[in-house]
Amino acid sequence: MNIEYTPIGTIRTPFKTKNGMPIQPAGAAGIRGTVELKREFTEGLLDLDGFSHVILIYHFDKSDGFDLQVTPFLDDKAHGVFSTRAPKRPNPIGISVVKLKRISDNILEIENVDMLDGTPLLDIKPFIPAFDVYEVEKTGWMKHNISLKDFKSDNRFY
Repeated sequence: MNIEYTPIGTIRTPFKTKNGMPIQPAGAAGIRGTVELKREFTEGLLDLDGFSHVILIYHFDKSDGFDLQVTPFLDDKAHGVFSTRAPKRPNPIGISVVKLKRISDNILEIENVDMLDGTPLLDIKPFIPAFDVYEVEKTGWMKHNISLKDFKSDNRFY
């Protein structure tokens, strides 16, 4: 089986290199970017402006290969790649929940960006708390009360 996706747009951010960029939207508070949606998809934005947050699904186009065990940014110990959000994955797909500030034609102004400039966008979905927020009992190897502002990307996933 061969699965192919065609990007529907491009994510624009201030981050030209991986080193030093935020590692999650929570660590990118206030950092602005845009989504340049391909014009043929503009009609699909109808009513999206009624949501304060959206889920961006994108391709880690600068990711090369993968490891099944990785040492994530938030730990000094290796974990299975599927228990992390590391960018080097068997299918290099990323997700981020960002704040939607404004839509103008085919351009979405967004905030809390944690992706590289030029990242290919695969899809946009509205963030709906009733669907997307859960009370959880366990968070695996993650420590509680981590401030993501204290962590930035480094060269471990080049």
